Amino acid sequence: MIGHKIAVAALLAGVAGTFASAQTSNSPSASPQTDSQSQADGSSSSTHRKRAGTVHHTKVAEEVGPPPELTKAEEFIQKKDYAAAEPLLRQVVTADPANYEAWFDLGFAENGLGKMDDSIAAYRKSVAAKPDVFESNLNLGLQLAKGGRPDAEQFLRAATQLKPTSRVAEGQARAWLSLAHVLEEKNPDEAIAAYHHAAELQPKDPEPHLAAGLLLEKQDKFADAEEEYKKALALDASGSDAVTGLANIYMRGRRFPEAEAELRKLVAAHPDEAAARIQLGRVLAAENKNDDAIAELEAGAKLAPAEISLQRDLADLYVLAKRNDQAEAAYRKLLAANPNDAALHQNLGKALLEQKKFADAEKEFLVAVKIKPDLGAAYGDLAFAASENKDYPLAIKALDAREKFLPEIPFTYFLRATAYDHLKDFKRASANYHLFLNTASGKYPEQEWQAKHRLIAIEPKK
Repeated sequence: MIGHKIAVAALLAGVAGTFASAQTSNSPSASPQTDSQSQADGSSSSTHRKRAGTVHHTKVAEEVGPPPELTKAEEFIQKKDYAAAEPLLRQVVTADPANYEAWFDLGFAENGLGKMDDSIAAYRKSVAAKPDVFESNLNLGLQLAKGGRPDAEQFLRAATQLKPTSRVAEGQARAWLSLAHVLEEKNPDEAIAAYHHAAELQPKDPEPHLAAGLLLEKQDKFADAEEEYKKALALDASGSDAVTGLANIYMRGRRFPEAEAELRKLVAAHPDEAAARIQLGRVLAAENKNDDAIAELEAGAKLAPAEISLQRDLADLYVLAKRNDQAEAAYRKLLAANPNDAALHQNLGKALLEQKKFADAEKEFLVAVKIKPDLGAAYGDLAFAASENKDYPLAIKALDAREKFLPEIPFTYFLRATAYDHLKDFKRASANYHLFLNTASGKYPEQEWQAKHRLIAIEPKK
């Protein structure tokens, strides 16, 4: 299936996500002019600063301005020349260890250089110097979350209670989303509540609803998940993640017509998405719409030729649709890559049986039980093929082996009876014909007629 691509999850896995695009700068006192200065981890810095009495500088420092090294470093950061910015920022924090802005920029630069531990250490210094800054708490929390560190929650939670420098609702929503993702495993209910906070702050953003829907789906809370996916879809009608989520829920609830409807929307919008076509094909197969299912799975197979499970599904569908020549070809292709797969040999044998290629089928069933001696169903298939090949001793041997793994059924009694009958062991044939008739209950009229007439012929006259 197409997967649910929640941006927050991607971000915390080290991939650019929601916080890497079109965001407010996370600098402690950034202006909106610096929105483009973001990094892949969601942190950002700025070369344009609004000096205000709320920061830690004294009045004299405000009048004098920031250290020239800091100003120059921020110019380098704006150009993404982090290597040039790093030594300048270290000069500033060495001279003034309480300069939380310099520590923040250093954390940003170290991240740009791929120095995760140094970046975290610098962000920690920034937070320690001034704990009530939203941006430094958020960036520290994000960096810790990327590394899977448990104290990420502490700083992300702190960020949710602080006010961003600009774009307040967007920044706070970002913090709640990040906190929610960190909480998912250990406290899913609290994570859901955090996603709801984010949704309230950004009512036009489908992402919190998608993330909540995915988490609720994992908890098997399908009704709640469905509601979240529908909210996401209402905000973004082209959202493939929401459609995929709904389709998953409908499939798991065996609501196949609804799943089909959602997946058809997805395929119409993204005809080259292999996952959508494969999932639609499987839903159609569940609805016994075999020809339509085959068409979708074949389209999916062209888009994802290496998908082995798809090739197996397609081969099985060929059998159900009585396209046995195609099934044979598909199973042979699969066996070329997986020669020791007992189930594939068994399925190929079934396709050959349907084409009345009994000798070839018998060979495949023999291979299947040799590879997997406890494959009970394959012994039944082998017995039938052997019987058709008039190899009655093998048929009886296969039926005896099957009995070790599976209970007898009317048809195995009948096969055993006819095998003994052909071998002229009329006593055993008679016993098995009776067992067949006692269990058939009118479900096999042709075989029941045959059994009754054979009993008349072979049993001693009273």
